[in-house]
Amino acid sequence: MTTLRSRLAFRHGLMLLACAALMAWLVYYEVVQKPTWIKESPEGPVAGSEIARWFEIAGFVAIPVLFILSWRMIRRALRPLGELADSVERFNAQTLGQRVPRTHRHDEVDRMAASFNSMAARLEQSFQQIREFTLHASHELKTPLTVMRSQLETTLARDGSLSETQRAALENLHEEVIRLGKIVDGLTLLTKADAGMVALERKPVRLDELVREAAEDAEVLAQPDSIRVKLTRCDEARIIGDRDRLRQVLLNLVDNAIKYNDRGGWLEISLQRDGEFAELVVTNTGKGIAPELLERVFERFARGDEAQGKAMEGCGLGLTIAKWIVEAHDGLIRMASETGKATSVAVRLPIANPSELNEHSP
Repeated sequence: MTTLRSRLAFRHGLMLLACAALMAWLVYYEVVQKPTWIKESPEGPVAGSEIARWFEIAGFVAIPVLFILSWRMIRRALRPLGELADSVERFNAQTLGQRVPRTHRHDEVDRMAASFNSMAARLEQSFQQIREFTLHASHELKTPLTVMRSQLETTLARDGSLSETQRAALENLHEEVIRLGKIVDGLTLLTKADAGMVALERKPVRLDELVREAAEDAEVLAQPDSIRVKLTRCDEARIIGDRDRLRQVLLNLVDNAIKYNDRGGWLEISLQRDGEFAELVVTNTGKGIAPELLERVFERFARGDEAQGKAMEGCGLGLTIAKWIVEAHDGLIRMASETGKATSVAVRLPIANPSELNEHSP
């Protein structure tokens, strides 16, 4: 079996041998052949010297040429290793079904590619098993949670003999059941989204109307904490997408901006056109997010220190779902924050052109 190391050693050794042979010939030519040639040239010493000079030039030019050829041969032999590295860099949870190319030369690179493909297949199978387990578990949990919620609501509505302590305990249980139900719904949605089982509507949507509705909802949610809500700008923007899912993104962003805010703080919402994109920015005061947490705010169940230390509703799936919805609409979402300063979330979505609006109009 020819290995990469043996091929590289053979090619490099061959070039070194050629260079050594050429150098030996040049030395022999310079010391022995050249003086004899010049002396015995039938055309005279001058003509013989000129011919000898051209032979020297050709010999010295051949040395760097051989080194260049050696470098190109080594680079060509290592090219499959670079292609393998590029394929590995692109490998993530969304590309588990892809496989890296093989050289089929049965060398180290080919064996490495085969091993990586085998590992990718095992990972793909494991991810599939996790998705199936999550879907089954969510389905099994949904029914008992629905029953518990219904019974708690019935008891709280009809039973007037409950003491204040009992009622408070049941209300706490009711809130926890609702929170668990949201977790189950969020996990189900994300798991189906990972498996490509969620279909989004593709219809014309007035994004500016959704933003105005979200601002009105934010004013209601912000009243208990005296948070000022201001819609600073709202340009008209039409996009192609799922109205309900986009509204879910907006409500999630304003809800977070209110929950993680200071009492008496402020919240600003703006929507403006930026070329072929509509950019939505939600900015709020608050404690801010530490840099080490900012890198993973869109991960599942990621919550900051402030959220973990306070009794806040939520389960850490809202931003993950928002990110999936935005990216499913060919958009981009990002967050910027400094500890003790304002936090802002920006969403960029492509604006629909007239032909798209006509194509997707009912």
